[in-house]
Amino acid sequence: QVQLVESGGGLVQPGGSLRLACVGSGFTFWTHALGWFRQAPGKEREGVAFISSSQEIKYAHSVKGRFTITRDDAKNTVYLQMNGLKPEDTAVYYCNADVSWIGYWGQGTQVTVSS
Repeated sequence: QVQLVESGGGLVQPGGSLRLACVGSGFTFWTHALGWFRQAPGKEREGVAFISSSQEIKYAHSVKGRFTITRDDAKNTVYLQMNGLKPEDTAVYYCNADVSWIGYWGQGTQVTVSS
């Protein structure tokens, strides 16, 4: 079955960096677009970054210039490099893949930006 497993979250000071990773299994990873979403307490889940199978990339305006999404299809892994973190980036970050018209989510990884 399709599985997405995120890792790399944690507590970081404002201005710091983190790299999230999401390993996918149970589907042909290299043929699917992948995305990172986040959900802060009391807020709706929002899209952060997306990367297609052909490396087309889109970012939310709030993270453009600070976050970088990449994928390593040989490792079935998509990454989110987050630099210049701000307190408003605090959220649970989720990996997403749409497989056969069904959206799949990982369990999420907590990112907390605080001094």
